Amino acid sequence: MASTTPHIPLADLRTIYDVEAVDQALEVASGHRNEALTSLYEKMKKLGGVRYVIKPSAVDSLDPLYAQCPNFAEVVDDLKKYLALAVSGNEPMHFTPILLLGEPGVGKTHFAKALARQLATGYEFISMSSLTAGWILSGASSQWNNAKPGKVAQALIEGEYANPVVVLDEVDKAGGDHRYDPLGALYGLLEPETARHFKDEFVEVDIDASHILWISTANEARHLPEPILSRMLVYEIPRPDQEAARHIAAQLYREIVAAHDWGFPEAADDDVLDAMASLPPREMRKRLMAAFGNAKLAGRDVLCVDDLAIARPGRTRRIGF
Repeated sequence: MASTTPHIPLADLRTIYDVEAVDQALEVASGHRNEALTSLYEKMKKLGGVRYVIKPSAVDSLDPLYAQCPNFAEVVDDLKKYLALAVSGNEPMHFTPILLLGEPGVGKTHFAKALARQLATGYEFISMSSLTAGWILSGASSQWNNAKPGKVAQALIEGEYANPVVVLDEVDKAGGDHRYDPLGALYGLLEPETARHFKDEFVEVDIDASHILWISTANEARHLPEPILSRMLVYEIPRPDQEAARHIAAQLYREIVAAHDWGFPEAADDDVLDAMASLPPREMRKRLMAAFGNAKLAGRDVLCVDDLAIARPGRTRRIGF
């Protein structure tokens, strides 16, 4: 039986903010009696300014992604080039920010999560469609009522890692008042040199955000400013073909069964996988979870195609579970 080599990620340390600078800012905040800002500075002092930075240990660390996300093979091919450099230099992996373009449901967010798992670093998800102002990413001035730090500063201050995978989901749908560009902070954050001295408007202390691994998703690129696009590697993600979709369905089935003690077999029947392959990846997990419940209600520990409740020609699609 073939043996597999374990991939143990290596950890190093990076200083992402200067505690002495926090001390100085704390004195000012205390004088202004800004309780929220004072509390944040106290937390920053308690946590310290050092965070883990994860370094990959093997050039094949990303190979499982070919099976988990087969329609992302082109992206994985390119990421492995950065991975090889990181392993060769015994340094953290870094890659040019990525933009994944594709129709809803092709697995863009799933891929980003799977990548974070393989790299063994943190994962932060930011829904850009809900952003109405730039301060969501870069904070709002402490002079405003109910102001708070942005999501980037929160991720680095409260998280364990200096190099989390940060996903900007549906970046093409970011909107709101034109005076407060929700993408404005990205002009500096996506450039390593300026990201090293990122200053959240609430925190007002330099934070090193240069280690963040950025992945953005969008349905189409035409709504994005050219200066943002020029900072990214853009990939058009196809919907998986029949074979790839079947493989994704099998993978999801195994993951769900392994995570629960429900008594289902380790592998799904071929007819179930064939039926699942007609669905986009986003829909697969929802249908599988409903199918497991349907099977149990019918007194079975094996899925059948009808459990999936996939609409057929001339059949009205049911709503809900």
